[in-house]
Amino acid sequence: MTFTHRHLLGIEPLHPAEITAILDLADDYVALNRSGDKHSDALKGLTQINMFFENSTRTQASFELAGKRLGADVMNMAMQSSSVKKGETLVDTALTLNAMHPDLLVVRHPSSGAVDLLAQKVNCAVLNAGDGKHEHPTQALLDALTIRRKKGRLHRLSVAICGDIAHSRVARSNLILLGKMENRVRLIGPPTLMPAGVAEFGCEVFDDMREGLEGADVVMMLRLQKERMDGGFIPSEREYYHRYGLDAEKLAYAKPDAIVMHPGPMNRGVEIDGTIADDINRSVIQEQVEMGVAVRMAAMDLLARNLKTARAA
Repeated sequence: MTFTHRHLLGIEPLHPAEITAILDLADDYVALNRSGDKHSDALKGLTQINMFFENSTRTQASFELAGKRLGADVMNMAMQSSSVKKGETLVDTALTLNAMHPDLLVVRHPSSGAVDLLAQKVNCAVLNAGDGKHEHPTQALLDALTIRRKKGRLHRLSVAICGDIAHSRVARSNLILLGKMENRVRLIGPPTLMPAGVAEFGCEVFDDMREGLEGADVVMMLRLQKERMDGGFIPSEREYYHRYGLDAEKLAYAKPDAIVMHPGPMNRGVEIDGTIADDINRSVIQEQVEMGVAVRMAAMDLLARNLKTARAA
């Protein structure tokens, strides 16, 4: 299987064949997760530590479930009450953990680049569960798996990513992955929520929702990252919903069979109308959650294989 990386820190270093390898294995894990016996021994005897310096529901729960279904010993560290709060540096935390000989380290951190720094200091495989505004690779992979299973392919699709692009690591990882797989990507949002240098990203940029959604195969909505905003990026949530919230009228500009996605958590009535979010014919939001467990199982399985090979060498 084509996947030779020691860590999964971002989508940027991955080749299309490696992305496909993760998704193909994830497909197998979808089948396992839907079976009567949901357990594998791929990580039997290995230790997985989850370190979430930011609050998380979906990502942390799915990584924990993924590890347990693969047979790992899983430990969740309560970082909000850890020694980091007492002044311990990230490097010292990494060295302390390294002394415990973990095999897989899953890290979410509010600072871009923090997970990469940790990976340089430990002897185990590190998975980035989101670092600042940088990347969230497993979210992009689960989105890709959802799209591929719904559309039958992951290339030459028109994908609209809508909302708070500037503060979104989900948008960045998806933009990189979808570009590598030869898709047409459109970014839609107010100019205040577009990152600097967006024109260099190799995608189309729109500040008009209807124009941007015209003929889209996939509509990917993003959460307003209010915790990362330090100023008046939008006039009001009501005005934002009027211009950029997804409702039936705006969705009608996309293709009739376009699917609707959202990484969660959703702000209903701000980014998306609740009726659209719950429409089983258009929304794949619950499928994204299911695919998240399978993708994280696949990623940890592949990294564990490489870890065992390296240790045996």
